Amino acid sequence: MDELSKKSERGLQVIGSMMGPQYEAGLRASATGDHFGAVVSRMATEFAFADAWGREGLARREKSMLVIGILIALRQPAELKNHIKIGVANGLTVDDVENLMIQATPYVGFPAIATAQTAAIEALREIGVDPQVKTSEERGLL
Repeated sequence: MDELSKKSERGLQVIGSMMGPQYEAGLRASATGDHFGAVVSRMATEFAFADAWGREGLARREKSMLVIGILIALRQPAELKNHIKIGVANGLTVDDVENLMIQATPYVGFPAIATAQTAAIEALREIGVDPQVKTSEERGLL
Protein backbone atom coordinates (compact mmCIF):
# COMPACT_ATOMS: atom_id res chain seq x y z
CA MET A 1 0.00 0.00 0.00
CA ASP A 2 1.71 3.14 -1.22
CA GLU A 3 -1.06 5.62 -0.38
CA LEU A 4 -2.27 6.09 3.15
CA SER A 5 -5.85 6.84 4.17
CA LYS A 6 -6.95 10.29 5.27
CA LYS A 7 -7.10 8.96 8.81
CA SER A 8 -3.49 7.73 8.59
CA GLU A 9 -2.42 11.12 7.24
CA ARG A 10 -4.15 12.80 10.21
CA GLY A 11 -2.35 10.42 12.59
CA LEU A 12 0.97 11.28 10.94
CA GLN A 13 0.24 14.98 11.42
CA VAL A 14 -0.41 14.37 15.11
CA ILE A 15 2.87 12.52 15.70
CA GLY A 16 4.70 15.08 13.58
CA SER A 17 3.29 17.94 15.65
CA MET A 18 4.50 16.27 18.85
CA MET A 19 7.84 14.83 17.77
CA GLY A 20 8.85 16.61 14.60
CA PRO A 21 9.16 15.74 10.95
CA GLN A 22 11.76 12.98 11.41
CA TYR A 23 9.35 10.90 13.51
CA GLU A 24 6.53 11.58 11.09
CA ALA A 25 8.73 10.46 8.20
CA GLY A 26 9.82 7.33 10.08
CA LEU A 27 6.26 6.30 10.86
CA ARG A 28 5.21 7.07 7.28
CA ALA A 29 7.95 4.80 5.95
CA SER A 30 6.95 2.08 8.39
CA ALA A 31 3.23 2.34 7.50
CA THR A 32 3.65 2.59 3.73
CA GLY A 33 4.05 -0.51 1.62
CA ASP A 34 3.31 -4.19 2.03
CA HIS A 35 6.36 -5.18 4.09
CA PHE A 36 6.24 -6.97 7.42
CA GLY A 37 4.83 -4.66 10.10
CA ALA A 38 3.25 -2.14 7.75
CA VAL A 39 -0.30 -3.10 8.70
CA VAL A 40 0.42 -2.74 12.42
CA SER A 41 2.09 0.63 11.76
CA ARG A 42 -0.99 1.80 9.86
CA MET A 43 -3.19 0.61 12.74
CA ALA A 44 -1.07 2.57 15.21
CA THR A 45 -1.18 5.62 12.96
CA GLU A 46 -4.95 5.51 12.69
CA PHE A 47 -6.05 4.20 16.08
CA ALA A 48 -3.38 5.48 18.48
CA PHE A 49 -2.47 8.78 16.85
CA ALA A 50 -5.49 9.87 14.79
CA ASP A 51 -8.23 8.52 17.08
CA ALA A 52 -6.74 8.65 20.59
CA TRP A 53 -4.00 11.30 20.51
CA GLY A 54 -5.98 13.42 18.02
CA ARG A 55 -9.14 13.34 20.11
CA GLU A 56 -10.35 16.39 22.02
CA GLY A 57 -10.86 16.17 25.78
CA LEU A 58 -7.55 15.68 27.54
CA ALA A 59 -4.52 17.85 26.87
CA ARG A 60 -1.56 16.06 25.31
CA ARG A 61 0.43 16.52 28.52
CA GLU A 62 -2.29 14.68 30.43
CA LYS A 63 -2.44 11.95 27.79
CA SER A 64 1.32 11.52 28.09
CA MET A 65 1.07 11.13 31.85
CA LEU A 66 -1.65 8.51 31.46
CA VAL A 67 0.20 6.53 28.78
CA ILE A 68 3.47 6.61 30.74
CA GLY A 69 1.67 5.29 33.83
CA ILE A 70 0.10 2.49 31.83
CA LEU A 71 3.40 1.51 30.23
CA ILE A 72 5.11 1.48 33.63
CA ALA A 73 2.42 -0.89 34.92
CA LEU A 74 2.68 -3.09 31.83
CA ARG A 75 6.50 -3.18 32.12
CA GLN A 76 7.02 -2.16 28.51
CA PRO A 77 10.40 -0.36 28.58
CA ALA A 78 10.87 0.02 24.82
CA GLU A 79 7.50 1.69 24.34
CA LEU A 80 7.97 3.62 27.59
CA LYS A 81 11.15 5.17 26.15
CA ASN A 82 9.16 6.40 23.14
CA HIS A 83 6.48 7.87 25.36
CA ILE A 84 8.93 9.55 27.73
CA LYS A 85 10.24 11.40 24.66
CA ILE A 86 6.70 12.21 23.54
CA GLY A 87 5.87 13.33 27.09
CA VAL A 88 8.80 15.75 27.17
CA ALA A 89 7.67 17.09 23.79
CA ASN A 90 4.21 17.50 25.33
CA GLY A 91 5.55 19.55 28.24
CA LEU A 92 6.54 17.01 30.89
CA THR A 93 9.65 17.83 32.91
CA VAL A 94 12.15 15.44 34.46
CA ASP A 95 10.48 16.15 37.82
CA ASP A 96 7.10 15.22 36.33
CA VAL A 97 8.47 11.90 35.08
CA GLU A 98 10.06 11.16 38.44
CA ASN A 99 6.83 12.03 40.26
CA LEU A 100 4.89 9.70 37.96
CA MET A 101 7.24 6.91 38.98
CA ILE A 102 6.96 7.77 42.66
CA GLN A 103 3.17 7.72 42.43
CA ALA A 104 3.21 4.39 40.57
CA THR A 105 5.63 2.62 42.94
CA PRO A 106 3.11 1.45 45.59
CA TYR A 107 0.88 0.04 42.87
CA VAL A 108 3.39 -1.66 40.55
CA GLY A 109 6.31 -2.44 42.88
CA PHE A 110 9.99 -1.69 42.94
CA PRO A 111 11.05 -4.14 40.20
CA ALA A 112 8.67 -2.49 37.71
CA ILE A 113 9.88 0.96 38.74
CA ALA A 114 13.52 -0.08 38.37
CA THR A 115 12.77 -1.17 34.80
CA ALA A 116 10.86 2.06 34.16
CA GLN A 117 13.61 4.24 35.62
CA THR A 118 16.19 2.66 33.33
CA ALA A 119 13.96 3.24 30.31
CA ALA A 120 13.28 6.83 31.37
CA ILE A 121 16.96 7.62 31.95
CA GLU A 122 17.90 6.15 28.57
CA ALA A 123 15.13 8.13 26.83
CA LEU A 124 16.11 11.37 28.54
CA ARG A 125 19.75 10.84 27.59
CA GLU A 126 18.76 10.24 23.96
CA ILE A 127 17.04 13.62 23.80
CA GLY A 128 19.81 15.39 25.73
CA VAL A 129 17.93 15.87 29.00
CA ASP A 130 19.57 15.01 32.34
CA PRO A 131 22.53 13.06 30.84
CA GLN A 132 24.47 12.68 34.13
CA VAL A 133 21.90 10.47 35.86
CA LYS A 134 22.92 6.81 36.11
CA THR A 135 20.62 3.82 35.74
CA SER A 136 20.25 1.35 38.59
CA GLU A 137 22.34 -1.10 36.57
CA GLU A 138 25.13 1.48 36.32
CA ARG A 139 24.89 2.29 40.05
CA GLY A 140 24.52 -1.33 41.07
CA LEU A 141 21.23 -0.87 42.90
CA LEU A 142 17.80 0.73 42.71
